[in-house]
Amino acid sequence: MTEADGGAPGPAAPAPKPAAKRARKRASGTRKPRAAKAEPAPEAVKTEAPKPTAKPPAETPARLNDLIMEQTAESLSALSSNLTAAMTRANQVFSTAFMDQSKNTETWQPDPLGMQSALNDVWGHLASQPETLREAHATLWQRYADIWERHAGYMLTGQTPDEGPIRDKRFRDPEWRSNPAFSMLRESYLATSQFITDLVERTEGVDEATKRKAVFFIKQAVDAASPSNFLMTNPAALRAMFQSGGTSLMKGVENLAEDLKRGKGALAISQTDLDAYKVGENVATSPGKVVFRNRVFELIQYAPSTEKVHEVPLLIFPPWINKFYILDLQPKNSMIKWLTDQGHTVFLVSWVNPGEDMAEVGFEDYMREGIYAAVEAVTKAANVDRMNTVGYCVGGTLLAATLAHMAKLGDERIQSATFFASQADFKLAGDLLVFSDEAGIKFLEDKMDQAGGVLDAQTMADTFNSLRSNDLIWNYVVDNYYIGKQPPPFDLLYWNADQTRMPKALHLFYLRQFYRDNALSEGKLSLLGEKLSLKDVKIPIFMQSSKEDHIAPAPSVYRSALSFGGPVEFIVAGSGHIAGVINHPSANKYQYWTNKNLKGSVDDWMAFAHEAPGSWWPYWDKWLGERSGEDVPARTPGDGELKPLADAPGEYVKVRSSSS
Repeated sequence: MTEADGGAPGPAAPAPKPAAKRARKRASGTRKPRAAKAEPAPEAVKTEAPKPTAKPPAETPARLNDLIMEQTAESLSALSSNLTAAMTRANQVFSTAFMDQSKNTETWQPDPLGMQSALNDVWGHLASQPETLREAHATLWQRYADIWERHAGYMLTGQTPDEGPIRDKRFRDPEWRSNPAFSMLRESYLATSQFITDLVERTEGVDEATKRKAVFFIKQAVDAASPSNFLMTNPAALRAMFQSGGTSLMKGVENLAEDLKRGKGALAISQTDLDAYKVGENVATSPGKVVFRNRVFELIQYAPSTEKVHEVPLLIFPPWINKFYILDLQPKNSMIKWLTDQGHTVFLVSWVNPGEDMAEVGFEDYMREGIYAAVEAVTKAANVDRMNTVGYCVGGTLLAATLAHMAKLGDERIQSATFFASQADFKLAGDLLVFSDEAGIKFLEDKMDQAGGVLDAQTMADTFNSLRSNDLIWNYVVDNYYIGKQPPPFDLLYWNADQTRMPKALHLFYLRQFYRDNALSEGKLSLLGEKLSLKDVKIPIFMQSSKEDHIAPAPSVYRSALSFGGPVEFIVAGSGHIAGVINHPSANKYQYWTNKNLKGSVDDWMAFAHEAPGSWWPYWDKWLGERSGEDVPARTPGDGELKPLADAPGEYVKVRSSSS
């Protein structure tokens, strides 16, 4: 740990020494034709994942006005009774939640992230820019006048607005367009929200970090104020209330009670059926063995699915902020299975879900006991002296730093590195920069101290949910609590809810050295006794980014690609942080862009990039195959020096955090 991070100066921890290289012939880079796949060995019976229920043909929802007119004295009496019962039960639920929260010893902070300070700065500058205010208000009033004029016409003529499909999922109910009152409410809200956010973004004289924070908090407030988030202004919720006689709200209150109970008084919103999946039974089912374990990770070697495999194995470092099985949800979308089907010997690091005893485990420990230990284990398990690697998200940042360290030592066991949605340069990092100034870091440090030295999983989940609050918060508030729906089974959202804790030392180092200071990219970071430079990394690099990624934006990943000293292949995939990476070729979804000329900005790169339909996986596999040697007989876990300790997916991945 560097002094800049608060660590005391002292002798640097020695780096692990590279294992003696095994005398193996290096392949020429060409591959022999793939042998036919072997019949898979019989597997233990696994529980099948829940299958999506076939959707019946879409029906036009009943018109809200018709439902109201159809109410009888008897139905209104039942509705009144159920509403009273729901309110009574809600009072009990909130009282219980308040009592549960009172047991929480965590110190409450009114404005831990400095929201008020950021907004005051913006408003102060805006007050001295009357022309900006005048133009913004003039535009808003013009939009209001247009909305009023059009909707007055709708009310007089009985016509409905003809605007084409509404793309905003919050307003997908047909009443938002066909009912003039709801249509006017929707358009007025959208005009006002755009006015507010544009006003903040147009304010001059505010530094970039402050404006970013102000825009983020304004957007949170604007999203929360959407009329779709209130019972009496949400037509779908009102329709459910009238059609069910109020039982929808009674069910919603019980859903709320369960989520508050699971969060120990804090709201832990259910996004899927948490009882529908079990790790190792209907998610993370690719066959393999744990062949190494230490306090930081378990190493899984997956079983081959072909008779012949590439000579050079593949070692994957997923992020430690989530569990690895996003790469192995179901056979139909599993990257792990797909890679073994292409003839790769796949090793994967499954990080521990740390407890309070690991509070002081830091970034250097994850280098030494994570990357270095895994590389050494693979050399023994596969009897090789070199390997290809993958770093995913924060796992990629760890890999990049370790590659720079290995370059200093002359350690050549890693011969190529692929990065999925990973950043080594954080100057243009995504939305998480909002939480990465010193105020945000100090807030998290206090929370971790009060939690025994770890960042609890729910805090991380809440942070990521807030980045897409309409989809990951308010959507479920409406469906779960107003309409009374039970979230359906969805493997991706189950994984998303299965969050991990993080050691305090590791997380603070990551936030300060990478997000706040950008120390690795700027050559200011020293780890394990060496000052690191990414320009020392000369091995071939493949960098994947996603066009709509808000966590590792394509411009940031592109800057990271330019940081290395060797040949780099950079691509942009369609979709976002998760779907852009996990895009099985059989899905025939999205597209990707390639351009071997890395000059200028990412916009310059995109201007001359070639767009191809579908998944980028086959394109990457061709690149990877050229660096994977000749075909050799398939390796079975346990054939090498390391013997199996447990079946995949291992034990570490099964350790759940309290609120997940």
